[in-house]
Amino acid sequence: MRLNRSLFTPWASIPLRLIVGYGFLEHGLLKVGRGVPVFAAALAGLGVPSPQLMAWITVIVELVGGVAVLVGAYLEWFSIPMIVVLLVALFTVHLPFGFSSIKFLAVTATGPQFGKPGIECDLLYLACIATLLAAGPGPFAFDTWRRRLRHARQQPHEPRSE
Repeated sequence: MRLNRSLFTPWASIPLRLIVGYGFLEHGLLKVGRGVPVFAAALAGLGVPSPQLMAWITVIVELVGGVAVLVGAYLEWFSIPMIVVLLVALFTVHLPFGFSSIKFLAVTATGPQFGKPGIECDLLYLACIATLLAAGPGPFAFDTWRRRLRHARQQPHEPRSE
């Protein structure tokens, strides 16, 4: 049996949108749940300038960008701040811990213990965003609906013959 890729190509963006959108949304919700000032304190500890402002900007990018990617809306616009957030996390937090996002350390009475995550997940998110930008949002996306609507408005309407 040979796989007909052309049947699946239009749908390939959907799982990417779901994982990237949900991932960003979840990270934003976790920061809100713990308190944005807690995240700001972590940023201050990393030496990030204006940590309160940067914490709020990051949370807004994660929440709004996550929802935008989930629904496939304005990906070209929202991808830019999302990429910036990922690059900052990559270089300021994860780079010192190497590549792997999963560093199994030991199994204790409380369960498995893991080390600090490396840059792997940041790179995967960046690759997914780049793929979405190159391939487009796919079906069931706000951007696809918006383009179809714009295209339909630009087409001259033919009169009906009765």
